[in-house]
Amino acid sequence: MFLRTLLDRYIFTELLSPFSISLGALCFVMLTRELLRLVELLVTKGVGIVAVLEVFAHLMPSFLVLTLPIAGIIASITAFGRLSFDKELVAMQTAGLSLIRLARPVLLFAVFVFGLTLLLAQWGQPWSSMNLKKVALNLLRDQLVLALERGTFNEPIPKMMIYVPDGNPEEATPGIFVSDERNADGPRIIVAQQYEVIMDASTDQVALRLQHGVIHNRPNQGDQYEHVSFASYDLKFSLNQSGYTTTEERPSYNAIVTQLEQSKWRDPTALRRLSEYYKDLAFPTASLVFCLLGVPVGIASKRSGRIGGFAVGVLVIIIYYMLNVACEFLVTTATVPPFAGAWLPNGIFALTTVVWFYVMSRR
Repeated sequence: MFLRTLLDRYIFTELLSPFSISLGALCFVMLTRELLRLVELLVTKGVGIVAVLEVFAHLMPSFLVLTLPIAGIIASITAFGRLSFDKELVAMQTAGLSLIRLARPVLLFAVFVFGLTLLLAQWGQPWSSMNLKKVALNLLRDQLVLALERGTFNEPIPKMMIYVPDGNPEEATPGIFVSDERNADGPRIIVAQQYEVIMDASTDQVALRLQHGVIHNRPNQGDQYEHVSFASYDLKFSLNQSGYTTTEERPSYNAIVTQLEQSKWRDPTALRRLSEYYKDLAFPTASLVFCLLGVPVGIASKRSGRIGGFAVGVLVIIIYYMLNVACEFLVTTATVPPFAGAWLPNGIFALTTVVWFYVMSRR
């Protein structure tokens, strides 16, 4: 009994090393574009390191939901590929241990990956999506405040230039000059005597409240010119101009079903959204299947090594993704029901895992 427990620990330890390495590599690859944007905010925009780290922390759950299942199958493929290549698996089976028995620590590892993926998918992603909105608003406000530095031209967002002239240091707001070219059909120049930065979380907007100024606007017609004076004017910045936005809020399950009933279950958008609700559980469950599938795949590709195990694992995920795309197409065309479309790839991979386990056990 002690020997078997020790063997379980040995196999479990073999899984942890490739799992950690592949998870780190996958997260780094997926975060590369975001890292460049964060470095740009830190270096060129002057945003504080705390705000940048907050954005990074709120992006991680979404990336981990995608990378954990991939890292799980790469770990099991790499671990059992090495055990098979070094003949350790042969020695274990010669001692009377079946492949099903040797896969027991893999099952425990798979349950761990499944639980973590499910936790992030059900609670981590909604939490990060909700809080990322607040972080993005604060980030946009910080960019705007930093752009109000006196004596320099600053571009807080693309196609907008702000200049605050030098003046008496005791004077709170010495005036402001804004060149707004966000609307290519109607670029405008705004000059005001006073300004302040306001944030409205209810409408997901940050605004620059200008007071006692004029707006110079020249429409597309070359012979026209507009000159508007104002006492107070809010120059608004939408949340997506911060560079980080939350995903579109999905309608409730009952709202989707009601929409489908009204369209006699023919609305492709509603069918796809209903399938996505079922995928909230189906995708974490796929991580459970992937980890177990990696055992026979690793034995079959024992000479592939760590790099080969990584490549084989990515290939399996690509096949799974292609099946998901095909099933989503069948769902939107009302060929298969949304529940079947969400769970069919898992069923195919689960059946493949069982058959491959049987073949390897007989061998």
